[in-house]
Amino acid sequence: MNYPVWYIPSVGGGLLIALIAILHVFISHFAVGGGLYLVLAERMGLRAKNRAILDFTKGHAKFFLLVTLVLGGITGVGIWFIISLVQPAATSLLIHTFVFGWATEWVFFLVEIAAILVYFYTFDRMDPKTHQAVGWIYFGSAWLSLFLINGIIGFMLTPGAWVADGNFWSGFFNPTFWPSLFFRTCIAFLFAGVYAFLTTSFLKDDALRRTMTRYSGKWALVSFLLAVPFAYWYFSVLPEPASRLVEGASPTIQRALFFGLLAVAALFVLSLLLTIAKPSVHNKPVAVLVVASALVFMGAFEWTREAARRPYVIHGVMYSHGVLAKDLHDISRRGILPSARFAAMREIHEESLLEAGEEIFKLHCYACHTIRGINNDIAARTGSMSYRALVGYIERIHERRYFIPPFGGTEAEARALAAFLFSGVHGRPLPGAEGDRAADASRDTFEANCTTCHDADLVKSRTVGWDRQRIRKALDRLSALNPAMPDFQGSPAEKDRIADYIVSLQRGSAEPGAILDAGEDLFEENCAMCHALRAGENALLPKVAKWSPERIRQALDRLETLRGGMPALSATPKEKDALAGFLAGAREGGAR
Repeated sequence: MNYPVWYIPSVGGGLLIALIAILHVFISHFAVGGGLYLVLAERMGLRAKNRAILDFTKGHAKFFLLVTLVLGGITGVGIWFIISLVQPAATSLLIHTFVFGWATEWVFFLVEIAAILVYFYTFDRMDPKTHQAVGWIYFGSAWLSLFLINGIIGFMLTPGAWVADGNFWSGFFNPTFWPSLFFRTCIAFLFAGVYAFLTTSFLKDDALRRTMTRYSGKWALVSFLLAVPFAYWYFSVLPEPASRLVEGASPTIQRALFFGLLAVAALFVLSLLLTIAKPSVHNKPVAVLVVASALVFMGAFEWTREAARRPYVIHGVMYSHGVLAKDLHDISRRGILPSARFAAMREIHEESLLEAGEEIFKLHCYACHTIRGINNDIAARTGSMSYRALVGYIERIHERRYFIPPFGGTEAEARALAAFLFSGVHGRPLPGAEGDRAADASRDTFEANCTTCHDADLVKSRTVGWDRQRIRKALDRLSALNPAMPDFQGSPAEKDRIADYIVSLQRGSAEPGAILDAGEDLFEENCAMCHALRAGENALLPKVAKWSPERIRQALDRLETLRGGMPALSATPKEKDALAGFLAGAREGGAR
């Protein structure tokens, strides 16, 4: 909160970091393992006195140099650029904590650059023994770069004793340091084989292509098998909240793991095929498929590792929106806006309620959420929530979703944020004078056009469980619902007002913001952030379409055991009864 926010609401900073970082990590692991591949491939060619293998190694070295130094260098700078804009507080903490670690890593990186340039440009010009020594210097410095970066990256997930003593070595040799180092080393060797699949696919000599394909496949398969126990070790040392998220408590991680497992299966099967079963089928499309599988696997792993830190960016130390955990209580007492150095406003006034809410969204939510973007869209998650439900959800958000930081603001700021989401994002009138005028207009339009045949109670009974979208669509085709009804000839705005009035009938009042039916209220506060009621992604009613009311009620007692990574429902038995009754009634109403 001590830095200005680079605000791109439709894209989101987290997605930008992920796109650049995943590509860079995919290349940087190759930069480590690929260095050893070059040295050993050259040695194989020298021992066999095979000029074709040496020529391939030289060509692969050129590919290696261009990918790691050019594309790897660009994405590496890109990471520093984007994290400085999106997560400046965390970046500052990492720099100040590990300044000498970073400096040492940059020294090794300079050695890498010099060594790979010498290695490539002296191929066939330097005596083989000295030339290979240069290759070993490159590999050693590249692996030591991985060693150093691994300690800093691992610190973000498991800072360990550093939280208590602030010691450099406590943070560097953190609980996940060794399993992560060995796992990443195996992945680096795996990627050496994967990238070599790509360069071997361009070989025109069939015999050489089969030889180097099998050689590259051995790198992939052996590294893959060695990585498995280290992956298990890595997972076993995760702190309990992070391991619970990885096991399925986070829907985001579940999706990442699903695609990651598919990619791992494809990578393993293709490597087996090219290495043992039939290396002759190796061609450019197959090589691209292998590389794509490896990229998806790397992306899933990095996404999972990042998401496992939630609600922190540095576990137990700093929340994802840049607030230190030790400062949260004081900020909650003072308020977000007075505490943020670069906030556009310091106080909340009725006339600037939406502007204040948007500023709070930037400071508190934007680190993880977009507005109608492709990653963690806040509009999709709040579309079915009333203003009152939003306020309640925001104030208790960490209790409902552990992986979301606690709301660090005052009650007035919670209302302002809810107002921005309810009215600023979704364009709905807030409770109050404007809402009252809208309610009067809706009621007048309904009475002028509908009450000659239907009173409000009849319409309410016929639309139990209908959401606004269904009601609004019905007003466009009344004769299809009942041939005795003429189609409504009013304007779209009049249909909108009638739909709003019918929705308000289901809530027990014609006024927006009135107290909802208990079951619907509970649905909005506990379920609507992740589930739509009737349509769209993760809609709830289709999932329980064939469930009895008893089964729905029983499921509410054991949500954490169901698929989807749902947390347990913190509600009384009476509240669960009301929620189950609402879902059963909504489902039955939807079948009419």
